[in-house]
Amino acid sequence: MVFGWIKRALPRGLYGRAALILIVPVVGLQLVVSVVFLQRHFEDVTEQMTNSIALDLGLIVQRLESEGIDGARRVAGPLGITLVPGQAPEWADRRDNRRLIYDLSGRIVVLTLRRELAEVTWVDLYRDRNDRFVHLGLQLVTGETFNATFSRRLVSASNPHQLLVLMVFSGLLMTAVAYIFLRNQLRPIRRLARAAEAFGKGQMVEYHPAGALEVRSAGRAFLDMRGRIERAIEERTLMLSGVSHDLRTPLTRMRLALSMQDGDAETEALTRDVEEMQGLVDAFLDFARGAAQEEPAPVDPVALGHAVVEDARRGGGKVDFHDHGPSQNEEVPLRAAAVHRGLANLVSNALRYGNRAKVSVHVMPRSVRFTVEDDGPGIPEADRDRAMTPFIRLDTARNQDRGSGVGLGLAIVGDVARRHGGALRLDDSDELGGLRADLILPR
Repeated sequence: MVFGWIKRALPRGLYGRAALILIVPVVGLQLVVSVVFLQRHFEDVTEQMTNSIALDLGLIVQRLESEGIDGARRVAGPLGITLVPGQAPEWADRRDNRRLIYDLSGRIVVLTLRRELAEVTWVDLYRDRNDRFVHLGLQLVTGETFNATFSRRLVSASNPHQLLVLMVFSGLLMTAVAYIFLRNQLRPIRRLARAAEAFGKGQMVEYHPAGALEVRSAGRAFLDMRGRIERAIEERTLMLSGVSHDLRTPLTRMRLALSMQDGDAETEALTRDVEEMQGLVDAFLDFARGAAQEEPAPVDPVALGHAVVEDARRGGGKVDFHDHGPSQNEEVPLRAAAVHRGLANLVSNALRYGNRAKVSVHVMPRSVRFTVEDDGPGIPEADRDRAMTPFIRLDTARNQDRGSGVGLGLAIVGDVARRHGGALRLDDSDELGGLRADLILPR
């Protein structure tokens, strides 16, 4: 549980993690140096200086006992110590010293004075903390009490904060220098990530490997991979286009020959087979065109969805259109032909397996969602992933009374979504009761 909390608290980005790798050792080193140097050096120095002033105070106590206050003052004056008769302050009844809680060297001063000089009854490091004076009480064996005052510099090293300021300044300077070098090293990685992300959306971004040897090696591997994928796409497109084109000629001859025959049952059956083959060829061409290189261009998604609906209405389909965009005439970079073809397939499927359809366009700040719903039987949740696989027809799940497809409709739409870096999601339609298909494309 502890490790899980630490993992969630750590930065997720490469910049943050790399900066953490640089900053943690610097801060850790400064903490170790601070603890070792301040605790060992300043405490030892403070203890030595306090021992010295304790010897001076011991001499003053001897003069007080032998010569009185006048003799003691003659010794205390050159030593920088002020001596006056006085009583213990009120707080001395409750405790024997007073200092700031963060005055670490003051703790050493108090402990050393009380250890080395039995006549010390109380020590006050708080009253004149800004002027840095030490006040303490002395009680002689005769019962007389005196108050001694001397500068804090006599028992503590001067300006210990200078080391802390120097360490903080040097730490910030080293962190800034490290950040500059880090940014220069991470810039090629971010350029590689942007090129890979753009290629995943079907966009060709100019990229040249740069940076460290490992980053250059990864960049060259990406360029090689991108080239192989492009060649594979071109070969698939040429193959599908060639096969589909070559099949059109014999199909045309067969259709012409059948049209010249008598309209008996066998001829009608053959005609339906030829029409189904023609639909298969057209689907092949659509699938091949989905892989063609089409550069995104600014398009009004609302107008694009409305055009698909109008095409379906001219074909006799009952299709409703709803625009949920925040503004009209807002253009989004899309492959217009591919998106139009994908939406047309969704609407065609909706009208094939249902009586009416509904098309909605949602223009959001970061994405565009085209939704097509129908009142047909829908697709069971367990079969939705298979339904988007090429050449898969769910004959038991969908109504076949209006003609069967060839299993490429949803596959074409899914390919369009992937080439935009988006997704195709299938769900139940709450409004019409059939299938709901969401084509989500990032902006």
